[in-house]
Amino acid sequence: MTAMMLDDEASDTELIGRARQGDRGAFGLLVERHYDFVYRVAYRWCGRRADAEDIAQDVCVRLGRAIRDYRGGAAFTSWLYAVTLNAARDLARKSARESAKTEAYGSHALIFGQAQAAEAGDPTEALWAAVRQLPDKQREAVLLVYGEGLAHAAAAEAMAISEATVSWHIHEAKKRLKVLVNSAGEV
Repeated sequence: MTAMMLDDEASDTELIGRARQGDRGAFGLLVERHYDFVYRVAYRWCGRRADAEDIAQDVCVRLGRAIRDYRGGAAFTSWLYAVTLNAARDLARKSARESAKTEAYGSHALIFGQAQAAEAGDPTEALWAAVRQLPDKQREAVLLVYGEGLAHAAAAEAMAISEATVSWHIHEAKKRLKVLVNSAGEV
């Protein structure tokens, strides 16, 4: 069996151990294996492809530095989810600072492609646009439970909160989404 075949069959735990010891091939395979997850979470968080790509790339860079800090107490994807959300929040804060600077100088920059409207008749994208308007914790809970298909317990682990709190965030999000979706239909 070739080394590449062995790498493809290696568990995340094995790849993490090897990556922590400086094995670039193991690190590359780990990133490749989880890149789609990172991009998907980032996209659902921000709703813009370019920003999701920036976030995913930032996570890959952060992962290179942070892999040594991963202790294995939680599932790797739970830890990776937290790293991804931190990168998304950092991008949002950076964007907010840039917007504040732009407004302070009295100019409005044209940002091409920022307002990618949902295709007419695409209820899924319209719903995710409404989800992006929710408060952060509600958005995270909806993203994990409905976007990633996690059970409330797994979402609780990823968010570092109790399962009951995840359920409460989901309940509150549903109430807010009803209002948001109904008000969007009236416009």
